[in-house]
Amino acid sequence: MAHFEITPRQARERQRQGALLVDIRQAHERASGQAEGALGIPKDELEAEHARHLQAPDAAVMLICQSGQRSAATVQVLRAAGYTDVHSVAGGTTAWIADALPLVRPQLDADEADFLERYSRHLRLDEVGVEGQRRLERSRVLLVGAGGLGSPAAFYLAAAGVGHLRLVDDDVVDRSNLQRQILHVEAAIGQAKVESARERLAALNPRVVVEGIRERATSANVEALLEGMDVVVDGSDNFPVRYLLNDACVKLGKPLVYGAVQRFEGQASVFDAGRHRGRCPCYRCLFPEPPPPQFAPSCADAGVLGVLPGIVGLLQANEAIKLLLGIGQGLAGRLLQFDALAMRFREVRLAPDPQCPVCAPGRPFPGYIDYARFCTTGG
Repeated sequence: MAHFEITPRQARERQRQGALLVDIRQAHERASGQAEGALGIPKDELEAEHARHLQAPDAAVMLICQSGQRSAATVQVLRAAGYTDVHSVAGGTTAWIADALPLVRPQLDADEADFLERYSRHLRLDEVGVEGQRRLERSRVLLVGAGGLGSPAAFYLAAAGVGHLRLVDDDVVDRSNLQRQILHVEAAIGQAKVESARERLAALNPRVVVEGIRERATSANVEALLEGMDVVVDGSDNFPVRYLLNDACVKLGKPLVYGAVQRFEGQASVFDAGRHRGRCPCYRCLFPEPPPPQFAPSCADAGVLGVLPGIVGLLQANEAIKLLLGIGQGLAGRLLQFDALAMRFREVRLAPDPQCPVCAPGRPFPGYIDYARFCTTGG
């Protein structure tokens, strides 16, 4: 044990003698319990404003965190600032609890307690934290399709705490869906998918508002569906809807999280040309025209490995969460391809098409088209 460290029992005795015990964990960490009598001051705040929180430089101060590492680091900062009697509690709150020393829990209302407990693992991430989690709770995501891709994406977006999920699907649950569409169960056969999805997601996380819209996305309603949404997740299974969502997202400046599966292969990307014209491609830059039907059969015709949509849908949820939080490197400008049989990922760089009829810089929006006809005839 380092010379500036003391045991929890020594800290408790020094506390009885008047030494100040400071818990430098974040508020959400202290919610699960903190040493009795400890003053809660987050590490960054204490280091930046130590003169405001601490008395004379020779005052007896003890710092405690979860395991002792953060408090040891802050001791060094305070000693360098001139504090001579500052110590770290070795083993932190974990050791304090193991020694059966008195513990208290801060008084929280039911909603705050639920928030801190439910998202505790997110809150420990510097890239998320309380501010990021609150941002997720304020976020709104449109998910088109409550099937193979939409099921895992919806589950993890709801679990992550995205505040408002708008699900769009006009289909009902069929027994053949259950092999891969994990939002739905046997008892939901014949039920509208958006209703089945809403029940399962509400059971997972009642904090999330799940808005089910039993409609097919069309040129007539697509802008209403996108209204107020921060991110659009494409869980559709057909080319007309993919082109429609792409065009609407370019026009309205929404990021589109794309995914597709067939047999044993899947792919995912982010198309963000609406916000970054000339720098990010759109779906039409990748597929200027749809492939002939014989080269792109549906899953009903070609089949699909049941776990494959789960893998791709999770990738889509991951990209959506990163977009909402503004963290990490997204898939914009990259197409991630996955081969389930070979267990291999491959990445293809995508460049924006300067002649793209929809997203080329300075090009006015050409208007919505007959997407079904376009995908049948290519024109």
